[in-house]
Amino acid sequence: MNKRKSKTPVPMHAGLTVSEALAEILCHDFQAMLSWEDQARSWDDTEGVHQMRVSSRRMRAALSAFRTAVPKTVSRPWSEELRWIANQLGAARDLDVFIDEGLAAVRDRLPLSGGERLAALAERQRAAAYEPVRAMLDSERYLAFKLDFPDWFGHAAWTRAELSRQARRTLERPIVQYARKRLDRLMRHVLEAGLGLDRNDPESMHLLRIECKKLRYAAEFFAPIVPGLDDFIGRLKGLQDLLGVLNDAAVMSDLLTELLADESDVEVIRYAGALIGWRTHQAYDLLSGFDERWREFRRLERPW
Repeated sequence: MNKRKSKTPVPMHAGLTVSEALAEILCHDFQAMLSWEDQARSWDDTEGVHQMRVSSRRMRAALSAFRTAVPKTVSRPWSEELRWIANQLGAARDLDVFIDEGLAAVRDRLPLSGGERLAALAERQRAAAYEPVRAMLDSERYLAFKLDFPDWFGHAAWTRAELSRQARRTLERPIVQYARKRLDRLMRHVLEAGLGLDRNDPESMHLLRIECKKLRYAAEFFAPIVPGLDDFIGRLKGLQDLLGVLNDAAVMSDLLTELLADESDVEVIRYAGALIGWRTHQAYDLLSGFDERWREFRRLERPW
């Protein structure tokens, strides 16, 4: 199967209804996820786990973005299965990033011993983390999902569910009208999350990051039918990258805590402490430019 990244544009056009557009998005990302299964079995190509995880998250985001047409009561079983898939891939992805980006970035910068030992511990943990990935791919639960989910979206089975009259009318509307309303609502959520924001408060920054992620997923879905969204997405990505550095530091801290739970080598522990200190300092240094970036984003003209 040809490799397809989820972020390639969904084959959508303005003539689709809301129901047809949702089916197109789910089909696009489902096929993308399947195309990376073989690579996800090993860290020889870390794009496998990464792309499968991105696809599963995008499909959950699509179900959320279309929830006024297909309510959660109808989509919840599939959303839960997609969450399960993403969770099985999560530990492997975190370790891939830690080894290939976190450790690699400081390999020649920290004048301390213990780095090679820490890398060996991480490699051993990564090997263990890929076991549940392979188990998931070989499981009956995943096989059932691969058979049943495309049948659900391929036949627009939500139209046969118990829906309100309003939801049924929404499903039949042109997608462009729906897309503009959803983008407007999601943008409003982003702006509300940023009210009185303190960039030194990790929790409020995390909440803003989540709202930005929802908006970006929706913008990427609707980019083929809403002119001007590409530049907006680029600006939003820049903001997300800044918000992500704090989250990356938190993920690294949690990962190191687990990795070193039974470790007594003082040099390894010292190296890990220096690593998280360097990453945290880097995060706050980058965040010094956040306020200006946030002001620019708030003033952006909305292309929809």
